[in-house]
Amino acid sequence: MPDWSYQTLFRPLLFKLPARLSRGLTLQAIGTLSKLPGGSFVVRTFGHMEPSPLLERELSGIAIDTPIGLSGGVDPEGIAHLAFAQFGIGFIEHGPVTYQRIHSNEPIVKDDRKEWIQYPHYYENVGVDHIAQLIASSKHRLPQFVRIAPMPNAGREQAVQELKGMMDKLSEAGADGFYLDVLHGNRNVEEAIAIGIELADILQTRTSSSLPLFLYTPPDYPNEALLALIQSLPKEAWSGIVVGEAAFNNSEGDSSYKVSKEGKADTLSKIELLRRNCSSDWLIKAGAGVHEPQDALDLFNVGADAIMLHSGLVFAGPGLPKRINEAIIYEQVKEWPTAVTPSFWKHWGWMCLLGLGMMIGGLLSWMIAATTVLLPYDLSFIGMTLEELHHINHHLLHFMSHDRITLAGTMITIGILYFQLARHGLREGLHWARTTLLTSGIVGFASFFLYVGYGYFDPLHAVAAVILLPMFLLAMRRNPDRPYRLPVNVRNDRLWRQAMWGQLCFVVLGFALSIGGLTISAVGITEVFVQTDLAYLDTTSAQLKEMNDRLIPLIAHDRAGFGGALLCAALAILIMALWGIQQGSRWLWWTFLLGGAPGFYAGLSVHLTIGYIDFWHLSPALFALLLYILGLILLYPYLMAAPEASAAK
Repeated sequence: MPDWSYQTLFRPLLFKLPARLSRGLTLQAIGTLSKLPGGSFVVRTFGHMEPSPLLERELSGIAIDTPIGLSGGVDPEGIAHLAFAQFGIGFIEHGPVTYQRIHSNEPIVKDDRKEWIQYPHYYENVGVDHIAQLIASSKHRLPQFVRIAPMPNAGREQAVQELKGMMDKLSEAGADGFYLDVLHGNRNVEEAIAIGIELADILQTRTSSSLPLFLYTPPDYPNEALLALIQSLPKEAWSGIVVGEAAFNNSEGDSSYKVSKEGKADTLSKIELLRRNCSSDWLIKAGAGVHEPQDALDLFNVGADAIMLHSGLVFAGPGLPKRINEAIIYEQVKEWPTAVTPSFWKHWGWMCLLGLGMMIGGLLSWMIAATTVLLPYDLSFIGMTLEELHHINHHLLHFMSHDRITLAGTMITIGILYFQLARHGLREGLHWARTTLLTSGIVGFASFFLYVGYGYFDPLHAVAAVILLPMFLLAMRRNPDRPYRLPVNVRNDRLWRQAMWGQLCFVVLGFALSIGGLTISAVGITEVFVQTDLAYLDTTSAQLKEMNDRLIPLIAHDRAGFGGALLCAALAILIMALWGIQQGSRWLWWTFLLGGAPGFYAGLSVHLTIGYIDFWHLSPALFALLLYILGLILLYPYLMAAPEASAAK
């Protein structure tokens, strides 16, 4: 459920349902997908959210892939943790967790416009035994921290015993650290101090004391009371403090709490206070108000070492961790010296030459297909002249011209895509551009020989493969990934939301063209014709075979070749749409425009020229053209606009 599908399709539908139901459906869906064979591959492919090595950190001796974590309130039962672990996060929080399960059926309330969620019961959770089992059986490798809290209204002695018992049980299960949550409810600061001191003293002699221990505070907790608590705690027993996401309802007897974008202001203030008054080696994690990448940058800017996501995931979408990671990387690399452009001949230049070769080959093929249609070795294979072919069936040459012109247009499309991806992506070391070219290229070269099984060997295609394949191999060699060095989007603004619709159009277009390419290839190497083809030719396969048993292999060669080329182009478009959309990437918009135009023009114009205008035959192409035009229109403002400069210092 990437942002391009979440913002456009799923969020509007899910937000019409009761909040508990929509949360349950979402978690069950992505959780089930991640556990299916190949499900994790689907999540990674659609999202491409793996953190860069540049984001790796060490917090309290624990290695994390990125300083972005998942708050416990997002998935309190751990239904979809395996899926969330692939969203570009570096650690997972469980909690609040109490010694016994606390259940609530009261509704969760949310405000879509103001972006807040109100939960009815702060303590609602599945209990320590369930969480311990969940940690022990987890299939992901991310560090797991547990926010532990005493049972509601537990006295000091009972609270200490519960916390101690939970820490022992959870550390044995494999927990990596704890957040001590004793500042909620009606507990006064003196009692919280006593619990913290007594628990720290006990832990000095227990195995769980080796795990990091953090104090958990609500973002709106009184500053004077918090400072008094911090100053009273034994510093050596604590790793830092977590500024949580929960803003409490102050009504007596009301245990509801709210997470929202508004919590950011209190969190910023609290972090600044802690940095002024706490030990410099104390770590600070923050969990409120991060709804867009700029929010995360602001928290890091005032001193947070890590953040946790909650309501931001609900309102911005599952791509938020990836967008934050990209913003963090940009803040790191923008101060680096200007990168040295690799030599043209090192790798990317060979792909440019391959693209140019495809464009030249496509133009030549188009010229031949629009004039003589068949080459001498084609005629030699079937043992007929052009006049004899026309005499057999006056639509036959037009039909073969239609196949070859559409193939030529697709070749030009591939050439433009490859040239642009090489010049703007491969040259800059962009991982997604290299993956696009590698995937598309492997399919393209393999498809050259789809038609061989029908007994027709095309020497021109073979020569082209021999010339272009070394260029492809040279382009893929010695090509290390480098970070994206241009500014990235940090706002959930109108342009970004509109771009999600444009991205959806191109993703659907990529899938549709891929299905079309596979279908055409399959037909080309099996039945060769569809019903509308035979209706246009006013004949049957048997009659054609009877006239000349080599006609069908020749036509199959054209069809299979076109299907393979279409699949090659479709995969490039699909991966570009899935992974490459970045605000300000003007070259990408021009690549979509210039790359798609030859293919669509060739496919539609030749049908009109030869009179093959069956609606059902053309409807897939018309649907694809509609997606192409809408995608270009919707993406134009986003790809052409420079991202707003971040406020990070």
